[in-house]
Amino acid sequence: MTAEQIPGYRAGTWTIDPTHSEVGFSVRHLAISKVKGKFENFDATFVTGENPLDSSVQASAEVASVTTNEKNRDEHLRTGDFFAADEFPQLTFSSTGAREENGSFVVDGDLTMRGITKPVSFNFEFGGFGEDPYGNYKAGFTATTVVKREDFGLTWNAPLEKGGLLLGSDVTISIDVQAALQA
Repeated sequence: MTAEQIPGYRAGTWTIDPTHSEVGFSVRHLAISKVKGKFENFDATFVTGENPLDSSVQASAEVASVTTNEKNRDEHLRTGDFFAADEFPQLTFSSTGAREENGSFVVDGDLTMRGITKPVSFNFEFGGFGEDPYGNYKAGFTATTVVKREDFGLTWNAPLEKGGLLLGSDVTISIDVQAALQA
């Protein structure tokens, strides 16, 4: 994948536009549906290289800003049963490389949650590039990955009366980003 193959691509440093971006997640609940949540406070810097595969990202999310639109669940998520927000106030991602796989863009990196760092790969879908009405050059994309929550020390669960467990193991992380090219 070359810069010429991505319409509007520009090399440079980009900062996230939090009003047009979201860091979300979902996990199976009661074995019948999914609960979705997001982090209200997050930040990221992207550096796109002349060759898109030389690009990098550094990102973080404030754990205490987690919300699922249910106050009691959100408070529980901040405790030691889950994210332990007081002890581990940030989730971080630091890319280690980018690659093309079956015509798609993949960014590999290290995700740190609860003080545990594991390698993860995000699948990227480019939304495009263009100028906003204020003269800012913007990029948009979606990145997704699936992690096992237990790998990061998120082991709390509860048995269901009819069998099975309250929470699934797989957590889908979905990031929708609009970022601005810095001068």
